[in-house]
Amino acid sequence: MITINTIDDVIKTLQDIIDESIKNKSPLGYFAALYKKVTIKVKEGIANNIFDDGPRMEKLDIIFAKRYIDAYYSFQKNKPISNAWKEAFDLANNYWPTVLQHLLIGMNAHINLDLGIAAAEVSKGQDIENLKDDFNKINTVLSSLVMDVENDLSKIWPFLKKILKLTKKADDFLIDFSMKKARDEAWDFAVKLSNTKASKIEEAIKLKDKGTSEIASLITNPGIIPSFIFVCIRIGEKGSIVQKISDLID
Repeated sequence: MITINTIDDVIKTLQDIIDESIKNKSPLGYFAALYKKVTIKVKEGIANNIFDDGPRMEKLDIIFAKRYIDAYYSFQKNKPISNAWKEAFDLANNYWPTVLQHLLIGMNAHINLDLGIAAAEVSKGQDIENLKDDFNKINTVLSSLVMDVENDLSKIWPFLKKILKLTKKADDFLIDFSMKKARDEAWDFAVKLSNTKASKIEEAIKLKDKGTSEIASLITNPGIIPSFIFVCIRIGEKGSIVQKISDLID
């Protein structure tokens, strides 16, 4: 697996995935591009001392990122990975999913499954409640990115801003996209893991993976009307895969 010791290593590896996705014209680059933006924001937050324990936050970021990075490279080598990540990566073989669906299914696997595992791991041997304030501050970091992401998606699908304005649903959209509820549930999962016997942890993770995969299926197969809307969005998306990745990076 890839050796990652610092948050800069994370950023570099994410860029490697982006470069590889651009070369292969793969939609897998969409999530990597978003994730790189988030990681840079976390790095800035650590440098600006917004967290109570900066070194611990960097360690959490590394543990968290490695779960995605290891899953990505294992998938490339046809090695076993979590069901949640397999659902996300398999989506790249389908023409019709929108950029938003690719982002959401990646966020689902990483937040609903990986984040709780990483939080429990970084708190091993300590009271996990000591991490809670810094964990919650991640939501502040994410919210600072939401407008950027909305603007990026609007480059890809120009009609998005008009719809949000006409329906006056912008706030709901932004809250949903930041997946605050998912992060709250990730915290609950982290607390559960920290209070689980070592011999039972893998079983708890497998059960969580199953539930996360079920959520992924709602993103890929949301029903007739939502699916029709996604098809319309997909038809209205501008640019090639490479251009869309570039739009998410800018």
